[in-house]
Amino acid sequence: MTVAGVLLPTFVLTYPMWFLSSPVVTYSHQPLNGSMHLSKTLTEARFEQFQLVPAAPSVSLNSTQVTQPLPFKKERTRTRRSRRKKRKTKINDEPTVIPPPPRKTISPHLQRYIASLPPHEALVYAKREIEHAPAVDDDPYLYAPVFRNLSTFMRSYELMDMILKVYIYPDGERPIFHDPHLMGIYASEGWFMKLMEENKEFVTRDPEKAHLYYLPFSSRQLELAVYVPNSHDLKPLSIFLKEYVNMISEKYPFWNRTRGADHFVVACHDWCPYTTTAHQELRKNTIKAVCNADLSEKIFIPGKDVSLPETAIRNPGRPLRNIGRGNRVSQRPILAFFAGNMHGRVRPRLLKYWHNKDEDMKIYGLLPTRVSRNISYIQHMKLSKYCICPMGYEVNSPRIVEAIYYECVPVIIADNFVLPLSEFLDWSAFSVTVAEKDIPKLKEILLAIPLRRYLKMQINVKMVQKHFLWNLRPMRYDLFHMILHSIWFNRLNQIQIP
Repeated sequence: MTVAGVLLPTFVLTYPMWFLSSPVVTYSHQPLNGSMHLSKTLTEARFEQFQLVPAAPSVSLNSTQVTQPLPFKKERTRTRRSRRKKRKTKINDEPTVIPPPPRKTISPHLQRYIASLPPHEALVYAKREIEHAPAVDDDPYLYAPVFRNLSTFMRSYELMDMILKVYIYPDGERPIFHDPHLMGIYASEGWFMKLMEENKEFVTRDPEKAHLYYLPFSSRQLELAVYVPNSHDLKPLSIFLKEYVNMISEKYPFWNRTRGADHFVVACHDWCPYTTTAHQELRKNTIKAVCNADLSEKIFIPGKDVSLPETAIRNPGRPLRNIGRGNRVSQRPILAFFAGNMHGRVRPRLLKYWHNKDEDMKIYGLLPTRVSRNISYIQHMKLSKYCICPMGYEVNSPRIVEAIYYECVPVIIADNFVLPLSEFLDWSAFSVTVAEKDIPKLKEILLAIPLRRYLKMQINVKMVQKHFLWNLRPMRYDLFHMILHSIWFNRLNQIQIP
């Protein structure tokens, strides 16, 4: 018996324009032996063309099943909503920074007393107060395990808030002076300069009231403006700074009062320590906050100079973008990770022993494209328990702060390096230091760390993170204030109490 397909038009009587919507027809062919079933549904293209009139349902001749048209409008609505959700997710790419508690109020009597003190006597008063700081074991905002001495830090910071005034020399032409460089690996000096010059809390326009004097030059801009490429001659840079300091000392009386001991510079270029050597007082007396804090060079002086954290800023408009949100410990399958340029004495040795030698040790030169297509540099840090931070040409490296940003425990390989802000931060609580000679034993050293200790370090990395953030509007205890506090505290170290 032959089964012929028969068209059964269905009329939508409730709509007078039924003829605009083409019916959906189903052909069903059922062989006599029942061994084969073929169903073919034909939908006319005009179904989508005329959407003013709802399409009629389709009916199979050999079946009682009625097929309804697809709900196109609802699908579009869902798609739009999902797109909105995706956009919101993309925008929310900065860490949630919890603001610190407000300052403690001080009595009007104490305010008047401090204001009446000459700058030097105010520093003597602060040093005495710090030596007798009340004991503090814990604080709701400051996490005690990451500090060497929380009591001393808190008292010193409170006194800085109450007392410190900084005078910024207006002298010097752009771009070397007063022109902050806010992007790249030397951005720390630029961000400090920017926020210091915008500050109204610590900055004074009356130099007679100042406790510290800021020489606002950029070592990065000095290199771009003065250095002759490929000359390997840093003497012109040091002579330039020498002449600037000589001008300041002749124009103002403040340098000669202390031979520059109450003056400071903040510079992150590798060459900065060498550019201070032409002027003996600048080298020996001035507080140098520098990224290249290398003891072996005999230029950086611990207790007077400050090790400046090196931060790589990719977006000056949003310095906190993509920071934080590191993976949980259970989602960090990589034991150790490093990727970067091959320069200096340490990195080639690191690759020699660990590149393609062990699945647990993801050690590369520049991250290969075939790898970065699947897992980016930042994702590698978030997937790793330890992030290897070897020195480059100099002892400092932006990877140390990057590791903290992505909640990966830093492993620092740089002999003679004074770690950043180590006046008060206890780096042993949230990092691992490995001697250069122990690079062949790197995996053995990391595996020997007990799980309990690693978990504590990983928590401490999260808790110390807020002290390494550049906020567009500075808040207490962030990186701007931590640098300024280390400069303040090291100035107090030089004060002799009668």
